[in-house]
Amino acid sequence: MQQSYMQAIYRNFLGQAPEWYKLTIISFLIINPIIFFSISPYIAGWALVLEFIFTLAMALKCYPLQPGGLLAIQAVAIGMTSSEQVLHELTINLEVIFLLIFMVAGIYFMKNLLLFLFTKIITKVKSKVIVSLLFCFTSAFLSAFLDALTVIAVIISVAVGFYSVYHKVASGKQKSHSHDHTSDKDLPDYSRDDLQEFRAYLRNLLMHAGVGTALGGVMTKVGEPQNLIIGEQAGWDFIEFAIRMAPVTIPVLFFGLLTCFLVEKFKVFSYGVELPENVRKVLVEYDEEETSNRTKADKAKLFAQGLIAVWLIVGLALHLASVGLIGLTVIILATSFTGIIEEHQIGHAFEEALPFTALLAVFFAVVAVIIDQGLFTPVITWVLTFEGDMQLVMFYLANGLLSMVSDNVFVGTVYITEVKKALLAGQITRDQFDMLAVAINTGTNLPSVATPNGQAAFLFLLTSALAPLVRLSYGRMVYMALPYTVVLTLAGLLMIYSGTLVEYTNLFYEMDLIQHHSATESGPSNH
Repeated sequence: MQQSYMQAIYRNFLGQAPEWYKLTIISFLIINPIIFFSISPYIAGWALVLEFIFTLAMALKCYPLQPGGLLAIQAVAIGMTSSEQVLHELTINLEVIFLLIFMVAGIYFMKNLLLFLFTKIITKVKSKVIVSLLFCFTSAFLSAFLDALTVIAVIISVAVGFYSVYHKVASGKQKSHSHDHTSDKDLPDYSRDDLQEFRAYLRNLLMHAGVGTALGGVMTKVGEPQNLIIGEQAGWDFIEFAIRMAPVTIPVLFFGLLTCFLVEKFKVFSYGVELPENVRKVLVEYDEEETSNRTKADKAKLFAQGLIAVWLIVGLALHLASVGLIGLTVIILATSFTGIIEEHQIGHAFEEALPFTALLAVFFAVVAVIIDQGLFTPVITWVLTFEGDMQLVMFYLANGLLSMVSDNVFVGTVYITEVKKALLAGQITRDQFDMLAVAINTGTNLPSVATPNGQAAFLFLLTSALAPLVRLSYGRMVYMALPYTVVLTLAGLLMIYSGTLVEYTNLFYEMDLIQHHSATESGPSNH
């Protein structure tokens, strides 16, 4: 009886995760206390960090919250860090948590406007190259002011909607008929080729949009969660953050769009697939029907959402309130003027963000271990032995490589925290800190497009219900992201190594676009 209970507990442990994964996590939990108490707390701390990075890299096997959370709980229990230090990390990063909770939920209520926008791009523009550039640029623009996860979620909604519409028509079903768009058994042979082409077409647009969220996300303080952490540690507002990043991010945006154009024009890396004419006809008819059925109330909702989008951009640009509070105003305004007043309707908006918010709290628990055990101090000290542009390059590459295999939020948080400690200890000047903050931000955002592990938007796309429908696998994503990875990484590296960042920063100082910060400033965080 006892054995059967143990077997039941083991079966429930981490649910449907593979057997080898469960055993790996159990082995981590066993060896960590042994290393901590018998060998060295420092080595045990590094083991924990590597184990946590492993859970991030294996996110497709099991969401990292559970295994990473178990490791974090154990770390506090055995004394690697304290619950007070974890709470301190959460407290000083409260604005980031508010960003994820309120801003993501706020944009959820503006999905109709975004759906309308992307639907018109697909149905009204016939040139595949122009459609691809519009998807990439529009995703970049939206991600600079909104949340990248929400932008990619909207694009997924558009793709699923169009896919299901065509799949039903191709299967010979009427609009009123029920239909399972995940099964191809009812498709006639002559429709299967068009469907394969349509899948490839959607894969192209999804990848362009995903990269677009990275191109725009790196530019502003609210583009990615780690941007807000970096901006808060540096004491930069929305405008100053964007200006400081501009010498790197503006050229990178240009090279990103150029890459989009070239891969489509020359049809390389699986790009350049055209929308089949039969599919286009079905989608255009669907859009025309939706437009004709749109009531005055529906149009009023779109108009209201457009005005709220203007408020969002102005509020962020002028720093009228903290990012989280602006997100809260979006929730209130969007629900008030679109007729959403029921509690359960509002509740759905928070489903997208809360799992990642909980995971971010675990990130900060691991950061607390890194701080208490001084894990990154020797690494940071070594990198700081480099001088000038090479110092920036080393930080850029270190952040980029780690972000490829783990998660850019975690990597950015760790590095900016350690560099801030170096500033407060008098190891670096304030000007050095500002330059390193730019290198850390661009390093975590650009090379991380290499794998779904690095970018939350990419991981969200890969784990969505759409991915199997359009045959978008992990390997295919890595392959299709490769040209972007190479170009964006090298473009960012060139801008940092060439001294352009330093030259333009000095120019911005002279023009009074950004301010000199005192070297003794502690900013919003002080460890």
